[in-house]
Amino acid sequence: MDSGLDLYEVDLHCHTTESDGSLSPTELVQLAAKLGLKGIGITDHDTIQGWEEAEDAGKTYQIRILKGLELNTNWGGKEVHILGYEVDSSATFLTDKLEDLRKAREKRMVEILDRFKEMGINISVGEVQQFAHGESIGRPHIAQALLERGYIKNIQEGFDRYIGKGGPAYVPRYNLTPEEGIHLIREAHGVAVLAHPGVQRLEEGIPTWVKAGLQGIEVLHSQHSTDDELRYLELAQEYHLIPTGGSDFHGEVCKPGVNLGGWGVSLVVFQQILDLAQHSKLW
Repeated sequence: MDSGLDLYEVDLHCHTTESDGSLSPTELVQLAAKLGLKGIGITDHDTIQGWEEAEDAGKTYQIRILKGLELNTNWGGKEVHILGYEVDSSATFLTDKLEDLRKAREKRMVEILDRFKEMGINISVGEVQQFAHGESIGRPHIAQALLERGYIKNIQEGFDRYIGKGGPAYVPRYNLTPEEGIHLIREAHGVAVLAHPGVQRLEEGIPTWVKAGLQGIEVLHSQHSTDDELRYLELAQEYHLIPTGGSDFHGEVCKPGVNLGGWGVSLVVFQQILDLAQHSKLW
């Protein structure tokens, strides 16, 4: 859905250079302040490394920070992304699992590059790593290396032609289930939210994930249509889930036209998530 010119108070789905975004945590907070946002959610893939920098910048620029991460899981061949807000960063079982996931990402990258070699495209690990400024490496970094070499004209073409599902260089990801992702977040006293369900049409899985402990659903998202928004708002109400929202901001290189604050929610929702996380930590 076109976000138009209006900005929301908070954007709860943002990526930084700690995973596959183009802005550092500080730069992201600076942009949020420039736009007049009141808060943002930091939700990098499989890492919490950007939290401290974002919080320090948040104090400087008076932007509230909701600390999060995004877990990529698999359900019947479909990608299911689970956002985890305000998890306990001192939980060793969580940090150990995130390390495992990052190692699996690195292994997958090598396998993808091997596929490219078979096609006569020689991209080195070092070329990919120069685009991964944080500890979480992913396919967007491979696409950036392809772009740099002139094999593609934009990041999306890299996914469409080579590394997207069904592409000649596609390699399946580490197989974490949505239930495992939800349990991991809940055990770490975080709030588990289903990200952009309209992208993969995930309605059928929602009742099962609610039983597993799902607490929210991303209703407003840059890839959701108006019909999607209505559908998932109704499901949020039916299952008593917090309806959240965010742009899935990565920066203009990775996601052209997806503007920070163009999709999001009110500060009331931000506080709802924070309160739920704080209540969980009391038990």
